[in-house]
Amino acid sequence: MLEIISNYWLTFLIGQYPNGPLGGLAMTMIVAVLSILMSFPIAIGIAMARLSAWGWLRMASAALSSFVRGIPLLMLIFWCYFVIPIMTGYAVSGFWTLVAALTIYEAAYLSEVIRAGMAAVPKGQTEAARSLGGGYFLTLRSVVLPQALFNVLPGITSQFISTIKETSLGYVIAVNELTFAANQVNNQLLTQPLQVFTILAAIYFLLCFLLSRGLSALEFSIRRKRGLI
Repeated sequence: MLEIISNYWLTFLIGQYPNGPLGGLAMTMIVAVLSILMSFPIAIGIAMARLSAWGWLRMASAALSSFVRGIPLLMLIFWCYFVIPIMTGYAVSGFWTLVAALTIYEAAYLSEVIRAGMAAVPKGQTEAARSLGGGYFLTLRSVVLPQALFNVLPGITSQFISTIKETSLGYVIAVNELTFAANQVNNQLLTQPLQVFTILAAIYFLLCFLLSRGLSALEFSIRRKRGLI
């Protein structure tokens, strides 16, 4: 196993780069970060719609969120892979297909997390802000969202870590992420799949564990600055 790491650590880390496309762990992180950044504003919009005073908007956003959360991510990836080129008229790479699918998927889950945080903010604070002349969007931006996002930070952290693991499904549409890179190593060795995929599992575990600890430290720091501990 140590020999595999010694010989193929660059493949696990950056794929075939610079002699080929960037891949491996670097590609996994790029896909995960892009998906979270793109899904976050969409999730906030869906959460706001779920709490809207307009019944039709609540129903439509609830139906959208429930539908996306009710189907397997793999199916959503295949749909994006075949539907996006039909809708746009352009061929779309596996990389952007995976980012699009993960963005939609994570937006649905994050919207529920954020909606719960917004609903937990005491209504008295919203009413006080409105009575002082704050409009709907000003109250939302300055009073509701800061508290809601802080309260659901553990849930957001969990979704980010989940996104990193879900990038492994990009393998099925030939996205050169970490699992794809591990399979390339396995195809070269042929006789050591257990060792190769044990290394892959260890990389995912270490990455998610370190991110979890880092984000927990960030949450602790924020709580301390706000005088909550």
